[in-house]
Amino acid sequence: MKSVFRTRHKILIGVVHLRPLPGSPRWRGDLEAVIDFAVNDAHAYEHGGAHALFIENFGDVPFTRGCVAPETIAAMAAAGRAIRQAVKLPVGFNVLRNDARAALALCAVCGGEFIRVNVHTGAMLTDQGLIEGNAYETLRYRQRVCPGTQIFADVHVKHAVPLGNWTIADAARDTVERGLADALIVSGAGTGLATDLADVEQVRRTCPATKVLLGSGVSLENIRDFLPVADGFIVASSLKLNGRLANPVDPKRVAALARALRA
Repeated sequence: MKSVFRTRHKILIGVVHLRPLPGSPRWRGDLEAVIDFAVNDAHAYEHGGAHALFIENFGDVPFTRGCVAPETIAAMAAAGRAIRQAVKLPVGFNVLRNDARAALALCAVCGGEFIRVNVHTGAMLTDQGLIEGNAYETLRYRQRVCPGTQIFADVHVKHAVPLGNWTIADAARDTVERGLADALIVSGAGTGLATDLADVEQVRRTCPATKVLLGSGVSLENIRDFLPVADGFIVASSLKLNGRLANPVDPKRVAALARALRA
């Protein structure tokens, strides 16, 4: 099986935030402009020293809790193929809010190596309503279309709260042992918000043999706090020009964070 964890060092996964795609409320009618912006961000991550890329339909708010529309998958495939041809970094897909099948299909046609699933097991109350994990379907679909693709699953995903008294340790254990996730993602309460170190430590203790990634709020200022307990970092917000989410990726910021990981 391929793995993005090819290096003995901590890994940095940059997120390519796709601008609004066809069918979404903020779509502007120019897919080539969306793809050009995405490819430029991918180049910036590569030049700065990132180890891999996540491609996600970040501009498509509001998101659906179910399957995305066909035009979304088609546009993401076009962007994914362009990025795959432009850079040498491994790529993966996150189809918001929780379309794991679409992400796997994109990996199959774009040479992707991993996906992110916001709710893989259990159930979370989100701004899209109740989202239930479907590891059964996801794992069987992966076996059919791209068996080498890895599943990175969130535990108590951001912009959501768990139903019932289900601790993050319980969620992590079930996600690995019963959901067969290849890696776990721990994040803060929302996009760009720092992860609680205690949450990461709990997940690390509960699943010591599983790779643990941070999924939000990582910056040059706080990364040293998490280096002892995390295997990798999924980052976008702090790597944009002037730290502004809507701006292009700044390769200098990427390089500074990559250096901090090596240190």
